Amino acid sequence: MTASATERPAERPYVIEQMISAKAIAARVEGLAREITAHYHDSDRLIVVGLLRGSFMFIADLVREIDLPVEVDFLEASSYGNAAQSSKEVRILKDLRGEIAGRDVLVVEDIVDSGFTISHVKRLLLSRNPRRLEVCALLDKPSRREVDIRATWTGFEIPDEFVVGYGLDFAQRNRNLPYIGKVRFLD
Repeated sequence: MTASATERPAERPYVIEQMISAKAIAARVEGLAREITAHYHDSDRLIVVGLLRGSFMFIADLVREIDLPVEVDFLEASSYGNAAQSSKEVRILKDLRGEIAGRDVLVVEDIVDSGFTISHVKRLLLSRNPRRLEVCALLDKPSRREVDIRATWTGFEIPDEFVVGYGLDFAQRNRNLPYIGKVRFLD
């Protein structure tokens, strides 16, 4: 897939090279769901919090595989805007609708990169006194970590590549790809 520089003048032309296939993603989501189900086996209703927008495909597939009663809520946080690198300033653009005090909470993130966003979100949610709070990330990029934080469950550890697909975007594009691909700029 190639993006044209004439479509959006601010973007550089690029191609996307597949890194993780749709089949590999589906298999890993099933495995993560089994681990999460076992961990929360005593929960009467797990609240699964998706971090928008990048996690929307992952959370949809994951909750269908979790064998527990679940409630789904969303929080939107941003530290990227349309850039390829984090600004380190995390903004909450949409907060949860429901209360989480005394409840089991699983935060679902698309990628843990620098760690700023998930660290900020975790602190925010812990201040609301959940019974338990864990994090599941589809992708982990530990080589970029600037904050000491790790997800409880990780789908795939990846090298320092800018990735798109399966919900992840570049300037709001490429979320619809069924696989994870790395962006290669042409200029």
